[in-house]
Amino acid sequence: MDLAEVKCRVADGRLYVADNPELLEEQANHRRVLEAYNALSFSCAAERDELLRKLVAEVGEGCMIEPPLHANWGGAHLHLGDRVYANMGLTLVDDTDIFIESDVMIGPNVTICTGTHPVSPRLRALGLQYNQSVHICAGAWIGAGSILLPGVTVGAGSVVGAGSVVTRDIPAGVVAVGNPCRVLRAFDERDDLYYNGDKPVDSFWLD
Repeated sequence: MDLAEVKCRVADGRLYVADNPELLEEQANHRRVLEAYNALSFSCAAERDELLRKLVAEVGEGCMIEPPLHANWGGAHLHLGDRVYANMGLTLVDDTDIFIESDVMIGPNVTICTGTHPVSPRLRALGLQYNQSVHICAGAWIGAGSILLPGVTVGAGSVVGAGSVVTRDIPAGVVAVGNPCRVLRAFDERDDLYYNGDKPVDSFWLD
């Protein structure tokens, strides 16, 4: 199978084998940029921003991914809106597109997977895999240690609790937790007025 056909299959969810030499060379080039990104000192903000723009498919303004970042394709299929923040230890199985919209927060040691494999041992023995894009909509917060599986969408503004395993879509405007991740409750007006249970929000934050 030639490179063009493999790349079509990488993007559209069909089965493929990721052993095409040209594909592997392209992947290695992206991972070399990732190595340089992770080697930078925390104080090298300008250099980090410049490398991030080389690393990912697209990036808006005010984004920060704390190193170390681990990515199978070096972040090459990552699409970032504005003001995205990801804490240390983000792991991306970014064999196809991961879309993270503006104002998303990602806690430490989160894993986002797009690549997966058939259940059949016979098919897996052939080295077959397929990919499904992941979407995190604007304003969502993904808690520490969470895992997002291929094909899921997290709705706008929603919170995924720490350690959750997201196996199916999470709607907008909810708190969802657990393994598998399930909706715990929807947001309401009280969430704008109180935090951490019953602590009132200072009035100047609400003006």
